[in-house]
Amino acid sequence: MIFSSKQDFNILNSSTVTIKAGHTESHYWKDLWRYRELFYFLAWRDILVRYKQTIIGFTWALIRPLLTMIVFTVIFGKLAKLPADGAPYPIMVFAALLPWQFFATAFAEAGNSMIGNANMISKVYFPRLVVPTSAVIVSFVDFLISFAILACLMAWYGFAPSPRILLLPLFVLFAFAASLGAGLWVAALNVKYRDFRYIVPFVVQMGLYISPVGFSSSIVPEKWRLVYCLNPMVGVIDSFRWSILGGDYQIYWPGFVLSMGLTALILAGGVVYFRRSEKIFADVI
Repeated sequence: MIFSSKQDFNILNSSTVTIKAGHTESHYWKDLWRYRELFYFLAWRDILVRYKQTIIGFTWALIRPLLTMIVFTVIFGKLAKLPADGAPYPIMVFAALLPWQFFATAFAEAGNSMIGNANMISKVYFPRLVVPTSAVIVSFVDFLISFAILACLMAWYGFAPSPRILLLPLFVLFAFAASLGAGLWVAALNVKYRDFRYIVPFVVQMGLYISPVGFSSSIVPEKWRLVYCLNPMVGVIDSFRWSILGGDYQIYWPGFVLSMGLTALILAGGVVYFRRSEKIFADVI
C-alpha cells in the first residue's frame, strides 16, 4: 500500500485493531462501558415504540396499576376484610404494586428482548448483555411514572411517610436485581427454546397471586413464613411496604435475608448462564 504522506500512515496505524483469540472475553466488561450509548439508544427506542400512536400515551403506565389497586382493595380489603397493618388499604396495595409491576414488566420485556432484536444480534457484534438490561431500564421508567400515583394517594389520605422511606432507593436496587436476574435467565432460555414465550405470561399471572400484592404477608402462618419467602418477590414487596408505610408495619427479617440471598443467586446465575449461552445466540436466533 502506498501512502501519500507520513500523516496518512500514522492515521491508519492509530486506527488498527488487533484481533486475537480470547480478546472479546477478556475485554467483555470494558466493552459494556464502550457500548453504553447503545443502552440509551435501545431504551429510548423501546420507549418510543411503546407509546407511539397510543391514545392515552404515558397515562397507561398510571391506569394499569390504578385499576389493579382498585380491584384488590375491593376484593381483599372490603369483601375479605384482610388487615392493612395500620395503613389505608389502597396505599398498602399500591406500595406492593410498584415493585411487582416493575418486576412483571421487566421479566416479560427482557425475556422477549433477544428475539425482538434478532436481526441486530445476528449481524453486529456488541455485548449481548446490553439488550435485556436496556429492557429492564425501560420498565424502570414505568415504575417512576407509577410512583406519582402513590404520592397522590398518600396526599389524599393524609398519610405521611416515615423516615424509613430514605432507605427506599436501596430496596429499588433490590427490585432491579430481582428483575434483571430473572430476565437474563428467560432471555437466554427463550433463544434456545421458543416455548418460553408462552410460559412467561403464565408465570407472571401466577406470581401476582402467590406474591403478597393484594394482601399483607403477615397473614401467612408463622411456621410457613420462611418457606413463603422462597419467593424472592416477598422480600422485595415487604421491604417496599416497610419503608413506605412505616408505623406498625414490621418486616420479617429472616425471610427478607433469605429473599436477598436468593435474589443474589438468581442474578449471579443469570449473568453466568447468559454469558455461556451468548456465544451461540447469533447461530440459533
